[in-house]
Amino acid sequence: MKCKKCGGKASVNMRQHRMALCLDHFIEWIPEQTERFIKKYNMFTREEKVLVAVSGGKDSLSLWDILVRLGYKADGLYLGLGIDGELRYSEESHRLTDEFARRNNLKLHVVDIEKEYGHSIPVLSQITHRGYGKPCSVCGLTKRHEMNRIARDLGYDVLATGHNLDDEAAVLFGNTLHWDADYLLRQGPVLPEMEGLARKVKPLCRFYEREMTAYAIARGIEYIYEECPFAEGSTQIFYKETLNQLENTRPGVKLIFYLSFLEARRSGELFIQKERVQSHLHPCENCGQPTSAPGLCSFCRMLEKADTAANS
Repeated sequence: MKCKKCGGKASVNMRQHRMALCLDHFIEWIPEQTERFIKKYNMFTREEKVLVAVSGGKDSLSLWDILVRLGYKADGLYLGLGIDGELRYSEESHRLTDEFARRNNLKLHVVDIEKEYGHSIPVLSQITHRGYGKPCSVCGLTKRHEMNRIARDLGYDVLATGHNLDDEAAVLFGNTLHWDADYLLRQGPVLPEMEGLARKVKPLCRFYEREMTAYAIARGIEYIYEECPFAEGSTQIFYKETLNQLENTRPGVKLIFYLSFLEARRSGELFIQKERVQSHLHPCENCGQPTSAPGLCSFCRMLEKADTAANS
């Protein structure tokens, strides 16, 4: 198997692209393709400030590495969620993220949820009874709130996350099964900014997970290998496994599924696009972030409930 670029021995075989590359050309190809996606979907420009949400995993650290290599102004944001237990998951992911930032002389913002709000994610889940025994719902709500808050308060133009193709295809699969039109309308490489809400982008959305794993290893990026201990048995993992079975028998099917959806949405063939209006959004009385109903946003209501329960 030979490298398509130089004819030397290939190290990475990408059946879905019908292409194999040597290690040197592979770690050039990933940033080149990322740059192409950024321009294709009008994610951001070189003049804009990018905040990368980093978790200590391969995708987010690789994204930060790629954007810096491409010359973008990219800083990192790490959220300490307090998910530890035997694996010391949050502790280890924070260590790896901090080491990556220091080694590459990059700016990293750190928010410790327990120090900031008095409760870790698992505790918030327990005392508010959200998530049916798992903190995933509380975790998602908290991360969305905090990522937008930091991006807004610190003057960043765009928030970038490390979602890869496997992530996006699994979400699309679930939303299609339930035919959730509102979520389908919002899914894509770019979620435009609105007043009080930062623009959100996913530059890695067309890369397979195994491609990002290969990139992280090739670049010598040390990342946390373990999944979040609460992810076991999740619906998203089941959807990923189902799509992987299809991919094994039909290479490229995940990419076709995702790109066909984006084209159908763009062309209006899927459903009539609704204009994203925010006349119904109101600033939260506590934190000031947009919320669909007057009063407190979901995050602040959750904190209020947690504080009441903790003090009772």
